[in-house]
Formats: sequence, structure tokens, C-alpha cells
Amino acid sequence: MGLFDQILTALNDPNQTGNSDQLSNIINTAQQFGNQLGISPETSQMVMSMVGSSVRSSLQEKQTQIGNDGVQNIVNQFGGITSNPQAVEMLFSSTQQQQLIQTVSQRTGISSETIQSILPMVVPLVLNLLKTGTNTQQPQGSSNSVLNSFLDADGDGDVDIADAMRLGGQYFKG
Repeated sequence: MGLFDQILTALNDPNQTGNSDQLSNIINTAQQFGNQLGISPETSQMVMSMVGSSVRSSLQEKQTQIGNDGVQNIVNQFGGITSNPQAVEMLFSSTQQQQLIQTVSQRTGISSETIQSILPMVVPLVLNLLKTGTNTQQPQGSSNSVLNSFLDADGDGDVDIADAMRLGGQYFKG
């Protein structure tokens, strides 16, 4: 099951914290930061996808160091819809941040300064999306289906934050 399918399942499961308002807030916030910066929706999706991929790699690394519960704690603590530089610092070393900024800037044509300024907004949005699968009965446990799908390391290519958010936007318009 793909990431978006996991998110939809979480939205419809009363035992998971995800709800349509949460997903709508995430999508609206992502669209707003793109609009404020004059970034096209396609470019915003590209930024989300690239940052999401880096968040995935970082969380996979953290998973091997601190386990599933530790990763769930990071998601719970730093997922949100407001800017949070601590989320970026928690996931990426300064060298990794610079590499990510440079890569996103080169691939999107957005200045490095702009990318650096939006990372503290984008990273918490990605983490907030991952909170949707948190089990309401065991919020600290490793039973978050959305997070587990996101961290799925089998290389099947099903994990893409931008696709999930784009589909979510279509879901709410339909």
C-alpha cells in the first residue's frame, strides 16, 4: 500500500490521529508558503519531494540509532504547521543542511537563501503528515502505519511526500 493510501486509511480510522482538518492544514500551509514566495505549485511540489526524501533518509538513519519509538517521538515533537528551525537541526547536521539547500536550489532554480528560509517550514509539514498514522491508544508506540510506510526501505519507490500532498489536495477538492 502506498503512502497516500496509508494516509487515507489513517484519516478513516478512529484509532489513528489523522483527520481531514490536519491534512487540509498541511496542504494549505504548503500552498501558502509557495504563493508567498512566488513559487509555482509544481516547483513547491518538487521542493516538498526533495525535502521529504531527505527527511526519509534522516529518519531511517535515526531509526537505526534510536529505534522506532525514538523516531515516533521526533515526529510527535517536531511535526507541525509552523516554522520550527529545531526540526531542521534535529534531522540534519549543518553539512547536510547545506548539501540539501544546494541540491534543491540547483534543481529548482530557487535561491539558496530562499530554500534555507523555507526549510524550517517544510520539515515540520513533512513530519506533521507522518503524524497522521499515530495510534491514539499508543501514541509513543511503533504502530504508526503512515510513518512505517514512509520509512519502508525496500526501495519500491512508493514513498513520495509531494505525491501524497498533491493527491490529498485533489481529495479535498473532489
